[in-house]
Parts: sequence; C-alpha cells; structure tokens
Amino acid sequence: MRDSGIGGIRRASAVTAAVCALALGTLTACGGGTGGHAGETGAPAARPSTDPTRIPGIGDRLQRRVPPGSRQVVAVYGDGKDAPGATVVLYDRRGAGWHRVAAWPAHNGKKGWTLDHHEGDNRTPVGVFTLSDAGGVLPDPGAKLPYTRSASFAAPHTWGKSAWHDFDYVIAIDYNRVRGTSPNDPTRPQGQKKGGSIWLHMDHGSGTSACVTLSRAAMEYLLRTIDPDSHPVVVMGDRADLLA
Repeated sequence: MRDSGIGGIRRASAVTAAVCALALGTLTACGGGTGGHAGETGAPAARPSTDPTRIPGIGDRLQRRVPPGSRQVVAVYGDGKDAPGATVVLYDRRGAGWHRVAAWPAHNGKKGWTLDHHEGDNRTPVGVFTLSDAGGVLPDPGAKLPYTRSASFAAPHTWGKSAWHDFDYVIAIDYNRVRGTSPNDPTRPQGQKKGGSIWLHMDHGSGTSACVTLSRAAMEYLLRTIDPDSHPVVVMGDRADLLA
C-alpha cells in the first residue's frame, strides 16, 4: 500500500517532515485487518499455456515487455479489475522455459487495478516493472537486492495496530522512482500526480493504497531469492488485463 508519497516515511531531518506530510493521507489505507498467512496456493486461474517459453496467464502485450535478459519474474494475478485480492507467483527461467517456484496469497489496491495510475486512486498500476532495491525496519534477512535498513520506514502508530509492521520488509517496484536508491527515496521522475512509493511489502489482511502485500514468510523468501543478476521484474495486473 503505500502509494502517494508513501506516508509513513519519516526522515530524521527537515526532508522527513516534508515527505511525511505529503504521505500520511494516503498511507491510512494500510491500516486495519489482520496479518496474512504464508502458504502455497493452487495455480492462478488464468488461461493455461502449454508453451514453456511463455509466463502462464500473461498475454502478448505484457510478454513483450519482459526484458529478454530477465530470468526471474514475480507475477501478481489480481482477482478482478476492482478487487483487492491477488495471488503472487515466482517464476524463474531455465534455458528457454519458465518454471513456477512458489506462490502466495496477496493483496493489491483496495479499489483494484488501473492502466493509468494516479496518486490517491487506491488502485495498483498494471504493467511490467523492474525490481532493484529493498529495505525495511528489520535487519537485512539475507537479501540479494541492495537493502537499506532504517527506522524511517516504520508505519506511524496512528494507524491501526495491524498495519504497524507493514514496512518491516519492502521491495521497491520501479514505478515512478529512481532505481538504485533506497525504496523510501521520495523522488518521482514523472511528478507527484502519477503516484509512487509502490512496494511489495508485508500484509495487514486487506487492500492497500497501491502496493502489493504478502506475508512475512513470503517477503523473506523473496528477499533471499530475487537476484539482481537475474534482472528480475514484476508483471502485475488483474487477470483480464494480464491476458490482453
């Protein structure tokens, strides 16, 4: 969740105050609910593919946007255009084929998905985005991505208690951000109105402002598995848009 200035980021300087003021209004969607549980799920209910060179459930439009050099894909299969539930599946490419590694239940924007994301719309952007940086409140669990540990990630305790640990672990989705910086860097190259600070992070049991959320066990697994040398990307959207 954590779109729109990603509230909750509180820097230990004047920059912190400015960022927090911008973000708090949108981060409130993170509060409420109970923590999710990790668990392997069945295959996504998407059109089956017998072609091992294609990521299951992903149509030509988005398949073409996966860089040829990518060998890891985090696929987020949203339950519906306006639904907050999803399934996350990790694939890796061995030779010419994509292989399913693991899967978990997840949440996305509380109002669903959009092809034209804007700050405050409570929808997660559909698309293909690189994954290049990670961080959180907790110590590095063995991440392969560059990891920034900082108390500035902590969610404000004005939120519901179920959301206090949302940012214990985060992986930045490279939507409207500068790659190679900490996930809580507030820079937005496309401007504030296009939203930003969209992350994979820990789940609180309900929809988000725009992020994708998973259990702590799932986040730890992804942090230890996603490898920058494999040029990882996330492919995400509701099932209909993914197949388009």
